[in-house]
Amino acid sequence: MGKIELLAPAGDFEKLKTAIHFGADAVYFAGKNYGLRAFGTNFNNDELYKAVQYVHSHGKKAYVTLNVYARDNDFNGLKDYLKELENAKVDAVLVSDMGVLSFVKQYAPNLTIHISTQANTTNKYAVEAYKNMGAKRVVLARELNLDEIKAISDFVPNIELEAFVHGAMCISYSGRCLISNYLTGRDSNHGECVQACRWKYYVTEETRPGEQLEISEDANGTYIFNSKDLCLIEHLDKIADAGVTSFKIEGRMKSAYYVATVVNAYRKAIDIYYECKKNNQKYVLPAELKSELFKASHRKYTTGFMVNNQEIKQNLESSSQEQESKFMAIVTNIYSDGSIEVEQRNKFCVNDKLEILSPDINIGTSFVVRAIKDINGNDLQEAKKVQERITVYGAPKNIGIGDILRK
Repeated sequence: MGKIELLAPAGDFEKLKTAIHFGADAVYFAGKNYGLRAFGTNFNNDELYKAVQYVHSHGKKAYVTLNVYARDNDFNGLKDYLKELENAKVDAVLVSDMGVLSFVKQYAPNLTIHISTQANTTNKYAVEAYKNMGAKRVVLARELNLDEIKAISDFVPNIELEAFVHGAMCISYSGRCLISNYLTGRDSNHGECVQACRWKYYVTEETRPGEQLEISEDANGTYIFNSKDLCLIEHLDKIADAGVTSFKIEGRMKSAYYVATVVNAYRKAIDIYYECKKNNQKYVLPAELKSELFKASHRKYTTGFMVNNQEIKQNLESSSQEQESKFMAIVTNIYSDGSIEVEQRNKFCVNDKLEILSPDINIGTSFVVRAIKDINGNDLQEAKKVQERITVYGAPKNIGIGDILRK
């Protein structure tokens, strides 16, 4: 088994830098076209070059999504775009459409090919076929369990396997959904999904037009299409033993704070896994790491299909997300007098107790804000202007640039 790769979402440059800072081994993102997050910020060609250079300068890898299911007119300009990706030296492209795969092989033969989860790969023969077509990696369908993944790994040993370990789940098979298309005309398979599965639904009885009746699976509610979020941090050892070498976090549309919190937790968990393996000990997740994942935006968690159990996988009560902590600021500079410059995100005050989210500082470390000054050195009692750069006093000396303050 190869070394586990922690793969993080990078919806924009801030999230990309955040993912790298908090320990991702690789990031995945999209250009302005051909990805499945059309409403994300994404990267134009110039930004894409800079993103890949930044990732490579930190010794990490950059993957670009080309995972739309293409119509004929989508191929206009694809040759040129593939050349751009090749020239940018991206480490791989993720494809699901066979026509796009053919174009990559023909017009950008130096690009490494990963097969997207959108391709619904659920069996060993399909994985073998993709390998024979030149794919280096297959991102497995989320519907597979550990035994099925192990069977694939044993049957096709010389291909990389990637699997989602955390994030939002689609109610439709491997994300191949037409609800958004049908209700709004926005094509899910072109990255325009409106997440209609998160809506609350009613049923109308034929003889009583206009009278809406709530759909109810049980006493809890009516959000029957609304999946819980995937969380497999307690089962990383089993996933690794099954042959998966890339652990993928969902969330290109999520916040930088989400990326920081989740990547930090999984980075620490993977490191603990290797430490346990080295010492011939059983992998046991510390409670504080599991609780970390409740501090980022989430719905109720599920192990999905990966671990066999009888749990309900829908979030029946509500489609709303929740989180236990709020993103206060990001550290942008460290000064010799022990103060720090931060970019403020939510209001905090002098004497507030702030927790530090850092790859290098123990989880739960906090400090009391002793003073706040604006850019001109004026004392402030509260920081309340979003993205204002301010100086904060009271933080510990081992805090780093890129670390996050939360409350």
